[in-house]
Amino acid sequence: MTEERVTVGAFREAMSCVASSVSVVTSDGAAGRSGMTVSSMCSVSDDPPSVLVCLNRNVQACEVIRANGCLCVNILREDQDYDSVAFSDDYLDANVDLFVSSDWDRLQTGSPALVPALVNLDCRIEESLLFGSHHILVGVITSVRINAAGQPLIYADRRYRSLSPLADDPPKAA
Repeated sequence: MTEERVTVGAFREAMSCVASSVSVVTSDGAAGRSGMTVSSMCSVSDDPPSVLVCLNRNVQACEVIRANGCLCVNILREDQDYDSVAFSDDYLDANVDLFVSSDWDRLQTGSPALVPALVNLDCRIEESLLFGSHHILVGVITSVRINAAGQPLIYADRRYRSLSPLADDPPKAA
């Protein structure tokens, strides 16, 4: 029996149907300071608290982040699509310092943390796996900062979106 291979186009079309939160993953250390936009980030475990991120191996920021051994996942809020675009693969330029715009500080690992982001997850990279075009990194969270309340920036159907409650959703309890 022969197995039919799914085309890249069919796979990308299927993935465009999936809604994902948008984050900028940053790092700073001996290998330099860098960052990139990702929509492939999710929790792994609460013991130890950890997340995984998938970074395109062909983007220079990927090697900087891996070499530094630490990262900060900056989960963007719904009005921060400009930060996502600035750190996306299509716009990254080694001659442009993306950290001069917006308000950045540092948490435990020293990775840049975007102050107006919805959440900052500062991590030490524990595991790395190369699969296909991406490095899958597991980060153990060393510090968490939940900033002002808001909604996450969402990417679905190849564009940015925001969450909206269902008509019959009860209000969130304070």
